[in-house]
Amino acid sequence: MEYLLHIFVIAGIYIILTLSLNLIVGFTGLPALGHAAFSCIGAYTSSLLALNLGLSPWIGLVTGACLAGISGVIIGYPAVRLKGDYLALATFGLGVIVYSIAKNWVSLTRGPMGLPGIPGFSVFGYEFSEIWQYLILVAFWVFITIFVINRINNSPFGRILRSIREDEIASQALGKDTNRHKLIVFIIGAFFAGIGGSLYAHYITFIDPSSFTVMESLTILLMVIFGGMGSIQGSIVGAIILVIVPELLRFFGMPSSIAAPMRQMIYGLLLVLLMIKRPQGIMGRYRFK
Repeated sequence: MEYLLHIFVIAGIYIILTLSLNLIVGFTGLPALGHAAFSCIGAYTSSLLALNLGLSPWIGLVTGACLAGISGVIIGYPAVRLKGDYLALATFGLGVIVYSIAKNWVSLTRGPMGLPGIPGFSVFGYEFSEIWQYLILVAFWVFITIFVINRINNSPFGRILRSIREDEIASQALGKDTNRHKLIVFIIGAFFAGIGGSLYAHYITFIDPSSFTVMESLTILLMVIFGGMGSIQGSIVGAIILVIVPELLRFFGMPSSIAAPMRQMIYGLLLVLLMIKRPQGIMGRYRFK
């Protein structure tokens, strides 16, 4: 039972990451390949504040999310002026830079050794020690993420985002500041990715750079594409399926040296089949042109 709850917690964290990326990729049509960098910033900020300064994980969660949002400004301000492959390469570079910092700034992040003993969340002195408690916490943030993104999607701001996705030149001709809207989207997406990273760090209680590689960014992007770009329900379905399906390999008794490559093969196979049969994803209405 605890194993099943653990899978649900991890799936919930990936739902937050997938929804935040879908806001950038699916609703706005911006190719972003470095989303794990924002979750890395949130995770390391929250963990270091708790370990080195003794601050509450709640403070670390908000601080990490805000710092991830600020990093969204730093990468978003120059990147939103790029288009297509150039924007994808810029965000890809962000993922490589953040991963390299986490791996090589040993005096701060301990590099490949990682950060062990990260404290968990607590409420009025009562520490979260059971998995079901973290499941409730993650479910709360999943609900907040869905609520915020749904409100954005159904607002005039969201309609401008969809117009940018369909025809940015036409949006500019109507007097819309498309660069400002794209920058705001990067900030919001980075903020919620930071929350996902912080939740992951305090739940697992150990992080290292290998959890935030470029491959992790591609995995989150695959969840967005698989579930359907521009669809909140699609992000939820895509994250759940691509978290649960690889876990089924454990029941076949495969050693980890085989199961890990098999996981990537399954992801690749699912993506190829989806691109052939349904390019817009399971529940999506939009695909890259």
